[in-house]
Amino acid sequence: MKLLLLGLSGAAGTLCRYGLARAGQHWFASFAIGTLLANLLGCLLFGLIWELSQEHGLLPLEYRLVLLTGFMGAFTTFSTWIFDSRTMLLEGQLLAGLGNLVGQSVAGLLLFVLGIWLARGLA
Repeated sequence: MKLLLLGLSGAAGTLCRYGLARAGQHWFASFAIGTLLANLLGCLLFGLIWELSQEHGLLPLEYRLVLLTGFMGAFTTFSTWIFDSRTMLLEGQLLAGLGNLVGQSVAGLLLFVLGIWLARGLA
């Protein structure tokens, strides 16, 4: 049952992200507003869900799993990246937190370019 709920909530997150991206593309063709909105809204929702479930016990653990792993995992992983970085920073792991923020950004860009380069070599 848990896997089914994760799958369904992941599908809902995917559809929401797609809809947001399409709407953003319609309104702002020259800027990735859909991605920006998904990432920012994802951070807001992640913080809201985490606080309501973890700190206030208003959402059962099962709901948190479905909402954060299923829905948010498909909607945006940016919010998880921010959450992980925040956790490191709050735990006093300044170098790890900043390294996570900067390292994933730089490494992600470099690996994206490498992927393009590899694909061009294969084609």
